[in-house]
This record gives sequence, C-alpha cells and structure tokens, in this order.
Amino acid sequence: METKQQGVSAASNPAVRSSSYLSSGLRIHGEISGNEDLHIDGNVEGSISVGGFRLTVGKEARVKGEAVARELVVYGRVKGDLRGRDLVEVKNDGAVEGDIVTARIMIEDGAFLKGNIEIDRSNSKVGADLDTMLSRSAAK
Repeated sequence: METKQQGVSAASNPAVRSSSYLSSGLRIHGEISGNEDLHIDGNVEGSISVGGFRLTVGKEARVKGEAVARELVVYGRVKGDLRGRDLVEVKNDGAVEGDIVTARIMIEDGAFLKGNIEIDRSNSKVGADLDTMLSRSAAK
C-alpha cells in the first residue's frame, strides 16, 4: 500500500508513514502481516505481525491470537500472547489474557491483565546501558 502526502509518495520518503485501518464492521479469520502501522477496531481471530511498526487495538476491537509489533497499544480486548519489541501499553479500558514480552511496558489504572510479563532488554538501549554499567561495576 502506498500513500501520498502533498505529492510525495511514502515509498520515496521514509518520513511519511503509511498505516492501515480495520473498521469495527470487519471480522477477519486468518493471518495478518505487513510493514506498516495497523489500527484495528474490528474482530480478528488469528496471528498479527506488523514487524517494526505500531499495532493499535481499538476500544471496540476483539483480537484472539498472537500479535507481534515494534509497539502495541491495547484499548480493547486481546486473548493471546503479545510481543512488542520496544513497548506494550495496556490502556485503562484494555484487557489482555496472555503473556507479554517487551522491552518496556505501561499498564494504566483500570486495565486488565491475566498472564506473565517478561522484560526483554536484548533489543533495548536502556537494557544495554544497564548491562554495561553492571559489568563495569563488577569489574572494579
């Protein structure tokens, strides 16, 4: 999918980010994958992977399956494991039933979480800096 903004195509300008939207009237059974931001307000049953981009699960959305993205923001309901390379946010009306693996996590007051959280610092600059500091202090 290529979007245009003021005559400049997204393919020729990396600063212009394209995104996709699945409205509340859509129900999808199967695998979703892509290389752009994705906002879901419908029902999805199956795995979702947007790689180095952002996945937003809207307030009316219902997702049943694994989701993988650079950033995941959950306003709706997810039943399945989440893997956010940089960040997972569960907003106050959001609900997650599944395990979360991420470098950073934010869970707002009122959010629901049933599962495990694993902080993965291997891809995180913060984690790398902390490991460097710890190894330096251990060497002293």
